Amino acid sequence: MENVVIAGYARSPFHFAHKGLMAKVRPDDLAAQVVRGLVERTGVNVDDIEDLILGCAFPEGEQGFNMARLVALLAGLPITVAGTTVNRFCGSSMQSIHNAAGAIQMGAGEVFICAGVESMSRVAMGGFNPMPNPVLHETIPGAYMSMGETAENVGREYGISRAEQEEFAVLSQQKASDAQSAGRLNEEIVPIQLDDIMIETDGCLRPGTTVEDLAGLKLAFDQNGSVTAGTSSPLTDGAAATLVCSEDYARQNSLDPIVRIKSIAVSGCMPETMGLGPIFASRKALSRAGLAYDQRNPRPSRVLGMAGDPLPGQAVLDDRPQFVLVDPALDRGDQGRPQSHLAESLDGLLLGLHQRLTAKRLVGRIAEPVELQVDLQPVTMTGHRLEKLAVASEPDAVGVDHHDVDRLGAGVLENLEEPGVNRRFTAGELQHLGTPLDLDQPVDRGLDHRLAGAVLH
Repeated sequence: MENVVIAGYARSPFHFAHKGLMAKVRPDDLAAQVVRGLVERTGVNVDDIEDLILGCAFPEGEQGFNMARLVALLAGLPITVAGTTVNRFCGSSMQSIHNAAGAIQMGAGEVFICAGVESMSRVAMGGFNPMPNPVLHETIPGAYMSMGETAENVGREYGISRAEQEEFAVLSQQKASDAQSAGRLNEEIVPIQLDDIMIETDGCLRPGTTVEDLAGLKLAFDQNGSVTAGTSSPLTDGAAATLVCSEDYARQNSLDPIVRIKSIAVSGCMPETMGLGPIFASRKALSRAGLAYDQRNPRPSRVLGMAGDPLPGQAVLDDRPQFVLVDPALDRGDQGRPQSHLAESLDGLLLGLHQRLTAKRLVGRIAEPVELQVDLQPVTMTGHRLEKLAVASEPDAVGVDHHDVDRLGAGVLENLEEPGVNRRFTAGELQHLGTPLDLDQPVDRGLDHRLAGAVLH
């Protein structure tokens, strides 16, 4: 089958609805600016784009008509680029990637722009004129339940306390603020023009948020519950877009793939606990990819059975109802590579599967921490002075044991630079394998002669 890759990503800044800087930006204009930015940054030949697939949770008002086609025209794409708008609520933009991947697999195009947009300032949650089916509302009221209410149900069912939620929220704010301060988000953000101002940074971050701050907030959905505004996603305005194409097309046109799509899955669940949908979608996606996550073993194993009940020891994965299982085969190089942070984000959907766990990532409540390291055995090379020791790329390594080397003292290795691991994969300068490590494959070939004493485990 045709391999499908994501070869570009761009997004607008995200700002609070109603009171943020983008409250006055029409959603179609917002999405069009992001699409233009994606095209300019990737350099894709616009004449090759088959379709613009746009996800939107509430496609009405300024987000109405077939907004995808309108965005394509506003973005200045050729008249031949079609457009279609899809809705799966919070999974709408992910569904656009699903649709594109399926079309590419069927030979119905090679290049697609998959995007998503929501202006919660200009189109209210639930739309302007919600009209629930009275019979369904009476028989299955959860079908119209708000996300906050479903979050309360999940919290009660799994005993997730308010304190735990607030600790997680504070950590999330800290990580986002640190990323912004370090400039790690600049590569992905397309500045948005509004009249004579340029909106260039996110506006939803609250640096300095503490657990004590959140503890003082009122409950938002249930006075006997645990969820507050501080532990909920804010009402936000924003847009994002990805370039999805065949791997062959990317290679032939000098595009830089971020990830390869290995499998996709969706699953329904009880609407009262919509946050549990990822569990069932994860099982199916893993099965289709031939992978399973075993809580007792952080490395993946081949799936022995089909989707359904969890395998013995299989962990429950907690993320969005639909996701793309990515493959790091195309993700070579060091962390400074453009858009590497997107790859980290996508990889985080699968916790420790395959080589997808970033060394500094918080694994979560369901997984036990595992200490991994690369042991460096002393290498004797009489008469030669080594300036640098090459280390084979162990993608899950979180540390390097170089004590044996240090104990050698002055002499052959006195000017040896200290090796290290930089989060995701080992630093690009330390990679000497011709191909990335693959599932269940030993490191037994292609090693530099200097790696004779390196032991991976």
